[in-house]
Amino acid sequence: MSVCINLPSALEAQFRRDVLDLDQTAKETLLVDLYRRGTITHHELSESLGIQRFQVEELLLCYGVIEDLPTAESVLQQAAELESRLAR
Repeated sequence: MSVCINLPSALEAQFRRDVLDLDQTAKETLLVDLYRRGTITHHELSESLGIQRFQVEELLLCYGVIEDLPTAESVLQQAAELESRLAR
């Protein structure tokens, strides 16, 4: 699948100077965002980029995706459960 992003030519030229492989970076960024949103799985991310599981982990860290952090909802649920236990 090909995706085309139309940018002003000056901006494209700047990106091509500043980013080693702009096409790969754009692909990674899109796929990592889809993973972060839960649209694709870890396996699909790995397959789409043609990299192994440990490489996916490294890539996710580069993009600031940390999977083992609790969500706000889970923290609030745990706090409510603790309050309930302490109130007994």
